Amino acid sequence: MDRTVDKYCVFGNPIAHSKSPDIHAAYAAQTGQALSYDKRLAPLDGFAAAVRDFIAEGGKGANVTVPFKLEAHKLARALTMRAQAAGAVNTLLFTDEGIVGDNTDGAGLVTDIVVNAGVPVTGKRVLLLGAGGAARGVVLPLLEHNPAQLTIANRTVATAEALVAQFAALSSGAALSARGYAGVQGQYDIVVNATSASLSADLPPVPPSVFAPGALALDMMYGKEPTVFMRFAAEHGAIARDGLGMLVEQAAEAFLAWRGVRPHTTEVLARLRATL
Repeated sequence: MDRTVDKYCVFGNPIAHSKSPDIHAAYAAQTGQALSYDKRLAPLDGFAAAVRDFIAEGGKGANVTVPFKLEAHKLARALTMRAQAAGAVNTLLFTDEGIVGDNTDGAGLVTDIVVNAGVPVTGKRVLLLGAGGAARGVVLPLLEHNPAQLTIANRTVATAEALVAQFAALSSGAALSARGYAGVQGQYDIVVNATSASLSADLPPVPPSVFAPGALALDMMYGKEPTVFMRFAAEHGAIARDGLGMLVEQAAEAFLAWRGVRPHTTEVLARLRATL
């Protein structure tokens, strides 16, 4: 391989399923950037060592997927504001000053909602299901679009309340609140499932009345077939969307951080959809 080609990768365990190399190869070809991008299986007890080995090989940056996002947060010498807010890192930049940690998940979600789905967040009522790492990463990007209301619902109310307390000062006038699933009332324009329930074909126990007529219901999970949550939402009048667009958009955000150019995502998303 040409040594002038900048090297990037994604770390995870497992990692064989990752679509990130295909996405970034498409972005590189589209933008004329000379880079390589591969996937690396990091040992469960050897993430930091794997990152340092990659840097020693000349790596310029990396993505991080499960289960290493919290370790990546600890490893970074500096954190972007959104990585600080998320408490987790999915993108690493290797600089002369050290490792910088970023989190592009939330920006990817919001871009998919606003640009790809064509649904503005500003002034809308938003319900976020779950209060774990996936949810934490999207709260700040959602608040930056000034929703009228952001309700975080979780099985353990105290966890949702902790998120609300963390972001209260950044709510910019949005009505930010926490609920247990049983306490969710009213209708919402955008409902985001940030739980892992779809992995086990399960549903967050919220009433179907949460979906306003024509609401957007987005599940962060994706697959060849609609998730249980997506089918549930569609049966009750919502427009259902999976997390594939979020995946493509968070990758574009990482590509921008590394290369200083934002790739176009429409064709890449369509191509990826066709391969599911």
